Amino acid sequence: MDKKGQIRRMFPGGNTTAGFVSWFQYMIRPDANRIFILKGGPGTGKSTFMMAIGQDLMDRGMDVEYHHCSTDPDSLDGLVIPALKVALMDGTAPHINDPKNPGAVDEIISLGEYWEEKEIIRHRDEIVSTNQKVSRLFQIAFSLLRQSRAAYEEWESYVQETVNRAEACRILRSLRERVLGAGTAPNQSAPKSRHLFGSAITPKGVVDFRETLLRESSRIFFIKGQPGTGVRQMIAGIARSAEELGFFTEQYHCPYEPEENKLDMLLIPDIQTAVVNNSPPCPFGLGNPVGIRPVAEIDLDDCMQKGRQEEYEPERADAEIRSRDLLQKAVDHLARAKSAHDEIEGFYIQSMDYDRVRQKRDEVLHKILQYQ
Repeated sequence: MDKKGQIRRMFPGGNTTAGFVSWFQYMIRPDANRIFILKGGPGTGKSTFMMAIGQDLMDRGMDVEYHHCSTDPDSLDGLVIPALKVALMDGTAPHINDPKNPGAVDEIISLGEYWEEKEIIRHRDEIVSTNQKVSRLFQIAFSLLRQSRAAYEEWESYVQETVNRAEACRILRSLRERVLGAGTAPNQSAPKSRHLFGSAITPKGVVDFRETLLRESSRIFFIKGQPGTGVRQMIAGIARSAEELGFFTEQYHCPYEPEENKLDMLLIPDIQTAVVNNSPPCPFGLGNPVGIRPVAEIDLDDCMQKGRQEEYEPERADAEIRSRDLLQKAVDHLARAKSAHDEIEGFYIQSMDYDRVRQKRDEVLHKILQYQ
């Protein structure tokens, strides 16, 4: 039996402390052969459409990328087949994707063609009112995330006062040299980077897919440290150095601190190397992933000046508790929004002609296989 393909899992968008952040423009490379944009309401089968095609391609031995939805991590926002330079992606709100090169590269698949419109109109009032409820619950969730971030930044401030910055800079220089050495990229064209999320704040809590992304790295460096020690800034600093050398990088942001100058994980495929935030105190640390053995583990807590940690410890501990509690409240509201959204899906599911959807899926699969 032929070897099956492998799945890499990630999130192209995230529920973050800055609202919904999208990196959909990095899902597929600019020189894509074909991009299928799926349009249609909730429950029309977009995610199932992509998963079925992904499974068929894996059965044929192709590697695929599953781009999961942060609002429903069991569903897909996109599917990428890197070897064929082909992608399928959800083109509905909040990640509106419209064709940039219609016909030449981009093709819209409208699953709305396969529903019974009269059945949907019959439930118009319930759909509209429930959509308003979903929107309100998301507003509350994002407000709670902002409050959680404020408490987190207070937590950081107490730690920052104790950090020996000279020692942290020394560790960064040493780590950068170990990661990048004196090497240069095999391709000396302009540096390129890809930005995504490896973890997400979801209705199920924090969901982390980074283990699926680390399988291809033979050298893995773990960095850990309390908030305020600069773990994410250190990883971003190494990413900038890699770009300056001409390496292609995959940069995975944190939904809690989604800024470009802070990273949770850096992959450098050319040298099969990864640098990963592995901070157990934070909800986004990998902990001890099974089967992943780092070549080095750096603990930035070693840069903290021991004598200064106790002075504001009660305040720091209180800020940590508030940050975590508010994060959990945000997750609870995302779960309520997901439950309400499921009600809307039910109205569409009962009106769909899924036999015609499957026929369309087989047609799209046939087109994709032509790029082999």
